[in-house]
Amino acid sequence: SPPPQGSLLYLDALGAAFPRALARQGTALLHWTPGWPRSPAGWPLPTLYCTPALAGTLLSRAAALRVQLLFALKQRALHVLEAGLAAELHDALVALRTEWPQLAQELALGRLSPQPGLPEGVRDQLQALLTPDAARASELRAECSHGFEGIALRLWPQLEVVVVRTAHGAERLYCDSLRQADCQGLPFYCPFYQAAGALLGVNLWPVEPAPRFLLCPDWAFCEFLPCPAKKEPQTVLLDELWEGREYGLVVTARPGEYRCRTGEVLRVAGFHKQCPVVEPVRRESQMLSVRGESIPEEQFCQSLCRTLKMWPGARLIDYVCVESSLLGDSSGPCAPHYEVFMELQGLRDLSEGQRYKLDQCLQEDFPIYKSFRFKGSIGPLRLHLVKPRTFTRLREALGSPLPMPRVLCEEQLLRLVQGSVVS
Repeated sequence: SPPPQGSLLYLDALGAAFPRALARQGTALLHWTPGWPRSPAGWPLPTLYCTPALAGTLLSRAAALRVQLLFALKQRALHVLEAGLAAELHDALVALRTEWPQLAQELALGRLSPQPGLPEGVRDQLQALLTPDAARASELRAECSHGFEGIALRLWPQLEVVVVRTAHGAERLYCDSLRQADCQGLPFYCPFYQAAGALLGVNLWPVEPAPRFLLCPDWAFCEFLPCPAKKEPQTVLLDELWEGREYGLVVTARPGEYRCRTGEVLRVAGFHKQCPVVEPVRRESQMLSVRGESIPEEQFCQSLCRTLKMWPGARLIDYVCVESSLLGDSSGPCAPHYEVFMELQGLRDLSEGQRYKLDQCLQEDFPIYKSFRFKGSIGPLRLHLVKPRTFTRLREALGSPLPMPRVLCEEQLLRLVQGSVVS
């Protein structure tokens, strides 16, 4: 388990910035931990949470988040919404949009409805914690009937902050979506930096919009590879880092464990009491590269968002990429290329001209990609639209609460997405 200092530093920073955040049962936890209860803070803090630990241990992600959402709705005087991943909070609030009539009925009756993934015995244990609350049910119906923009503050007027364990990389898309709609007006705080299963740093600045993490020297043994990599790279240690430079992270989490490259790249933003303060930059494992062109995850997302502005009325819900080598014969006789699967709101279909805009933006943003496209070494990008909730099912299929991959590498996950294509 992570060092207790991490949780103590987090609680101290949270309490200093948001004084009511540590109120008893003032935090709702939305976090799927199949088979065993654990809070994203790294150690159990039962007095803080109004959501029962048992709910998060369900083997079904959808059932776990729905039960946790119900207990969060039961508690009007919430001060903190906490989630392990921004995607978990996003999916719980998406469920609220479609299931609020049933959730309101369950609140009114103090009963938990049977549902897939919720064993009868567990349902009985959780239902024993509920009491009928017709007034709260009526309030839920009234607020949801008025739409879902800013719904978090309307349902929980005393809410002060949204805490998410991971808010960078793939999770940034969900944070942005929540800020623009359901969680309008609320600050987001990402307290921890973790990699290779180890807690490496803590964010001591809760009110700053961009998370920065203080690397703590005795939590794990960290080494750093200067970027860009040299032919014979040499690692450097914490006291050899330079402000403003980027480094690949190498971690030995505990004595006796394997030393591994995490695939994470960090930028040194400064120093705090001689310890480096870092910002996550990219995940090297999530680069697109069929000819060695190496398009990073963040830059691809920026090109995609630029393309969206050329599609009037379109709003991006989620996306994932696949390199054509994973598709095998199904991609047909063509040059290596990317295939992108997207869920959009506001558009049901795209013309061929609209689809080509993404390939065009990538060529404008990445000269190497443009060069390969001009030579015919890389084929045109193919774009597919998928059914609503496809990515919710994909996160369930991942089987563990990990950040969403933006480049799929498993055929089983690819088949799930391909089976949801509508255009």
